Amino acid sequence: MKTLRRSLSGIRHRASPPPPAPARDLPQEKVDRPLAAFARDYGVDEAVPRHVHDRAQLLYATHGVMRIATDQAAFVVPPGHALWMPAGEPHQVRMEGRISMRALFLRADVASAGPASGPTVLAVSPLLRELILAACAEPLEWDEAGRGGHLAALILDEIARAPALPFGVPEPRDPRLKRLAEALRANPASPRRLEDWAGLAGASPRTLERLFQTETGMGFARWRQRLRLSEAAARLAQGETPARASAAVGYASAPAFGAAFRAAFGITPGAAR
Repeated sequence: MKTLRRSLSGIRHRASPPPPAPARDLPQEKVDRPLAAFARDYGVDEAVPRHVHDRAQLLYATHGVMRIATDQAAFVVPPGHALWMPAGEPHQVRMEGRISMRALFLRADVASAGPASGPTVLAVSPLLRELILAACAEPLEWDEAGRGGHLAALILDEIARAPALPFGVPEPRDPRLKRLAEALRANPASPRRLEDWAGLAGASPRTLERLFQTETGMGFARWRQRLRLSEAAARLAQGETPARASAAVGYASAPAFGAAFRAAFGITPGAAR
């Protein structure tokens, strides 16, 4: 109890986030083409501070897990998936392990290919993966009437068809919920009930439940399950067995974990691994 109290009290409440820094001067945001590819490899645990882009992005990594946070939600993006990021959306990126990022910047007139609902994790088909890699091999000012133009048309079609997946975890704003949420992210396997968190967070269980529903659109139990499954997905993507991943996030029953994972993501934990 004392350890947990220290962990909660040690997480200082952050005020409203400061204005995001503009992204560094990237030619991909200025080139007169419907889309432009960006390729960069990042080191272990490297991070990109909170920033914003004028163009929409498809953030994809051929290797490694990206953790991307907006002001509204936190996303785990394992290999085989990408995050659609609308233009003007403040976000920060943290790399888990080494990351090989192959991203796309989309001009405003073609950004409608992506989800209209905001930042969204998308499943990347084998075709879309190869198209992204091919786009990275094209010159920045590719031939709109040649191979580059054909690749761009196919990419936009594949983005529009890509299934959306619930890998995002809504981010609460209330300081009491934020302390609770950060403690659970540090230890998703914690078995503590909302009643146990209430005294430490400084609010009644009823107040916390109401705030969770208001700020995240789901109750505490469902929010915690979403967090646990997202964390398990990241572990599976890095090669952990379903048994180890489920135990690490607090599931005592492998069948229960498998059923919850399939219901959330449409695939088994083994397939995700």
